[in-house]
Amino acid sequence: MSKETVCCCIEHHAVLFALMAKHGVELCGERGRESILKGMTIYGKERGRRMAWNARQRGDEINTLTNQAYGEWKPDYDGQMEFGQIGIQPALRTYISKCAWCDAWKKHGLTEYGKLYCVNVDNAVYQGYQDTYVCTQMTEPMSWGGQRCEFDWGCALTPVENEALAAKKRELGTSCMKDFTFHTAHIKAAISRTLIQDLGEDGQKAVDMALAEFAGMFGREYLDVLERVPQEEIYPEGAFPEGPLKK
Repeated sequence: MSKETVCCCIEHHAVLFALMAKHGVELCGERGRESILKGMTIYGKERGRRMAWNARQRGDEINTLTNQAYGEWKPDYDGQMEFGQIGIQPALRTYISKCAWCDAWKKHGLTEYGKLYCVNVDNAVYQGYQDTYVCTQMTEPMSWGGQRCEFDWGCALTPVENEALAAKKRELGTSCMKDFTFHTAHIKAAISRTLIQDLGEDGQKAVDMALAEFAGMFGREYLDVLERVPQEEIYPEGAFPEGPLKK
């Protein structure tokens, strides 16, 4: 496969995270687990900050409506994910009933580590978008054994606002979305940085082992392509005036 045709998908994104979690936990136990959870919160908040930056660039207010509209990804193909709204009052509530991340972790026997992704990522993205917001998981996540993931976004939408949300999504289309080569490069950057900062040489070893295993599973080209994603795309200057998050 030529370099030009290599593009990561959700499976690569899910597996790379799970491998970093696996090696971090196996090498450092609870300290590794805590670092992975910390890294996931950082990663989520960075995504949220980038989404808010995109909204402001287009003159949109920062609220729950625009948070739902400025998503940065879409499924690899129709039918890969199943999700939607449960209701919009007294608060917006949504669900996921089919998840490509869960499918990838199950396929590769990595659910025990992959499920750490689900502990706080949705809330972290929401708080990165607006730090006073809270997204509450209403059910046990599917990766932890639940039937489906359900979320309460803490703010109501009126029927008119919900129609405006649908219109905003149509207007934006895929203009603010990135492919999963980008997202996999971002999760590699955020989690690697956190593991190394927290765990020192053991963190570096965990990262190196995870990357080697990832390359062995998918081919070195799927690791090499991540190195070609410019850091300024992951961390646009207006969204990260002080650089990537550290805490």
